Amino acid sequence: MGDEIEFNPYYGVFPYHDFVKSEGIPVVEAYAVDCTTVPVEPWERLGGLGTYVHLTGRGDHASAYVVEIPAGGQLKPEQHLYDELMYVVSGRGATVIEDASGKKQSFEWGRNSIFGIPMNAKHQIFNGSGTEPARLAALTDLPIILNIFHKPEFVFDNPMTFPERSDVERYYNGEGEFREVKPGRHQWETNFVPDVTSFELPPWAARGAAGNNIQYLLADSSMHCHISEFHQGTYKKAHRHNAGYHIWCATGEGYSLLWLEGEDPVNTIRVDWKPGTLYAPPDGPTYHQHFNVADGPSRYLVFAFGGARYPVLETTFNGLEVMDISAKDGGHQIEYQDENPAILDLYERELKARGLASKMRQFVRPGT
Repeated sequence: MGDEIEFNPYYGVFPYHDFVKSEGIPVVEAYAVDCTTVPVEPWERLGGLGTYVHLTGRGDHASAYVVEIPAGGQLKPEQHLYDELMYVVSGRGATVIEDASGKKQSFEWGRNSIFGIPMNAKHQIFNGSGTEPARLAALTDLPIILNIFHKPEFVFDNPMTFPERSDVERYYNGEGEFREVKPGRHQWETNFVPDVTSFELPPWAARGAAGNNIQYLLADSSMHCHISEFHQGTYKKAHRHNAGYHIWCATGEGYSLLWLEGEDPVNTIRVDWKPGTLYAPPDGPTYHQHFNVADGPSRYLVFAFGGARYPVLETTFNGLEVMDISAKDGGHQIEYQDENPAILDLYERELKARGLASKMRQFVRPGT
C-alpha cells in the first residue's frame, strides 16, 4: 500500500470544483496572467470563448474568468444568485440588464469600463464591433455560494429578485453618488463606470507619495472594488491583507514585490505588470508593494470578496480599519522609514535604466 490519496465521496467535496470541470473550458492556474492574451476556448454555457483564472492568491471566496466575445457576437442571456463585477480588457459593446419588474436598462462600454451585475438580474452582453473581438474579465463569489448550496439549479434558475440592487436608472448612465467615509474608504456608488482611467480620484496620503484612490460600490453588491493611482517616479507603501484581492493594471507600467516578514523583499517574488496583467497577492502575512516605472501615472484596479459597505467577514472589516496603519502600531502597512533600504535602491536602478527620475527620496530618505 502506498500513500496515494483516493477519492472519497464523503470527504473533501467542493461542488465549485466539480462545476468548473463540467464547464469544458480551460482553467489557468498561475501567479499572474495577461488577460489580453490568455488562451480561451468555446464556452457552451455562457457563449463566446472563455477560461477560468485561478490565481495563487485567489483565496476561498471568489474566482475570476476571462470571456471573449467574437466580432458581431453576444453572450447568452444569464441570471445567477451570486455577485459579479466585470472589467473590460479590450473592445467595446453593450450590456442589457432586466430588473425585477421586467424593465430593461442598457449601457455601452469600452476598454477600461467596469460594471456590476445586480444579484440574479437577467442580463446579456453584446460585442459592439463587427470586426474586432471584445474581452472582459470578471470576478464572482460563485465558489462560496456553490459550495454552500451544492445545486447549480438553485444558483442559475432561481426566481428570487433583488429590486433594490438595480432600481436607480442613472446608475446605468455613468452617474453615481459619492459616499464620504475617510481617505482610502470613500465610495462611489453606481452600477457602471465608463472609464476608470479618467475617473477623478480623491487623495489618500496615508498610502504614500501623494497617491489617489476611491472604492466603488457596484450594483449594491458585497464585492470590493477600488482604483488607485500613483504618479511617475513614485511607489506605494508596502502593505498586506487577506487573500483574494485581484489586481489589474489599467494604465502605465510597473512591478510589485511580494514577501513574508523576515524575507528579502527584492529577491523573493516579483510580478511585472502592464495593462491587462492580473495577479493576486497570497493571504494575510504576505506583504506586497507596487512600483510605477512608467513615464506618467499608473493606475490599477482591484476586485475582491467583501467590500467597505458590506465586508461580509469580520476579518475583512478589521483589515480595512488598519490597512494604512503602521505595522509597528498593530496595522498592516510598512512605513517608508521602516522599509528595507534595498527597495529604494532597486527602484532607482529600474528608473535609471528607463531614463526616468525618482521622486522617492523626499518620502523615504528626506534630505539625502
